[in-house]
Amino acid sequence: MNSTDNYNGALQKPVHSGFDSKSTAHDVINGIDLIGKIAIVTGGYAGIGLETVAAFISAGAKVIVPARDIRKARHNLNGLPNVTIEGMDLMDPASINSFAERFLETQDTLHLLVNNAGIMWVPMQRDGRGFESQLSTNHLGHFQLTAKLWPALKNANGARVVNVSSFGHQIADFHFDDPNFENREYETLTGYGQSKTANNLFAVELDHRGKSFGVRSFSVHPGSVNGTDLGRVAPMTLFQQMGTHDKNGIIKQEVAAKLKNVEQGAATSVWCATSPKLNDIGGVYCEDADVADLDEGNIEHNYDEPSSLRGVKPYSVDAENAVKLWALSEKMITMSFSAR
Repeated sequence: MNSTDNYNGALQKPVHSGFDSKSTAHDVINGIDLIGKIAIVTGGYAGIGLETVAAFISAGAKVIVPARDIRKARHNLNGLPNVTIEGMDLMDPASINSFAERFLETQDTLHLLVNNAGIMWVPMQRDGRGFESQLSTNHLGHFQLTAKLWPALKNANGARVVNVSSFGHQIADFHFDDPNFENREYETLTGYGQSKTANNLFAVELDHRGKSFGVRSFSVHPGSVNGTDLGRVAPMTLFQQMGTHDKNGIIKQEVAAKLKNVEQGAATSVWCATSPKLNDIGGVYCEDADVADLDEGNIEHNYDEPSSLRGVKPYSVDAENAVKLWALSEKMITMSFSAR
């Protein structure tokens, strides 16, 4: 096992980046030169994805935003230079292939891929293959997209892939025996947690396979962020259950005051995509624009103290799980991704 791998959390130690939970995407991109670089940001037209796109553009990059809702993307990205909007639906394998093929027809190099789009706490839905929607959107769609774009990532001689995960990975390990809730009762929080654990495991194994080609991979917890539309379909009872909202469905003032804004929420994605401090490290789960600590039960979590929602669970950086998930993902999307 290579010591430069994050297998089993070997590299999960803060690198003292100089940033913290208050740092913004603007702060971390300051002094970074992305002129001549090409980036793809899924879901880059709302919330932290939009802030990520704006940060990349401010540093000189050209950004492509694959969007399920083209009209919304055009509206939200209006006025930003050097952005191209393309249609793509992460739950539709044909549309992923089509987007990737269109990209590769015009570009042979991709420097930054931010797998940012996601859904959270939705009722039971399945894609056309019968896969549970949170797993399909948050992991499998991005696994397929990364596989299709692999030739361009290799050609960059220093590409980075960032998977936007969540502290929510702590809700659930990956259920290899029944990932699509065919033989167990569907629980939306469990489905979400499983999909975020998958984001982390994918980053671990992608970095293991990709680093010899100069492709490094990371997973990110943006923090508890106010002002995104990620939880738009979640039942209020879930927020009340976590203690963040009162009986009338209004976020508690003392909780709101502790949440990040979207500029702060995008900081860790932008840091992972661009920081020189990560030139020789990869596969790590990051938060607050630094590498996170391994959570082996030594971190106390309190849902009305967002700053306490930190750390990465050992099962979501486990070497065996990472290899196993890669093989399962290939099987589920019926596509080989050797990353060689």
